Amino acid sequence: MSKEILINVTLMETRVALIGNGLLQEIFVERHNKHGHVGDVFQGSVVRVMPGMGAAFVDVGMEKAAFIHASDVSIIDDDGFEVRDNGNTAIQELLREGQSLVVQVAKDAISNKGARLTTHITLPSRNLVYLPRSTHLAIS
Repeated sequence: MSKEILINVTLMETRVALIGNGLLQEIFVERHNKHGHVGDVFQGSVVRVMPGMGAAFVDVGMEKAAFIHASDVSIIDDDGFEVRDNGNTAIQELLREGQSLVVQVAKDAISNKGARLTTHITLPSRNLVYLPRSTHLAIS
């Protein structure tokens, strides 16, 4: 069986096609015009904890500090996995100023508000969604 990979790159997108026995087997298209950061993963640093809001602001290198609510902060056990929480844990028990953490952008920044973050990291692909901090397995 003969296989070929064809790659086409333009200013707007990159296309990769897998050809097997003269027939298209798979095609991948990546568009270059993505302006947002949703889904991007960053190493951030907590710059301010706001107990009254139940949230914190995190510097991830964007123009404005990003926002993370207490409900979007995972409690991580000694093995590196998320622990189920009832959602009543105070933000000051979860985060402290200067703390470093890995976050994912859940919502892009708009007007004068920074991006919304989460520590519930999800890495989607064509065939699966990888949850690096979860012990949960599921098939869809």
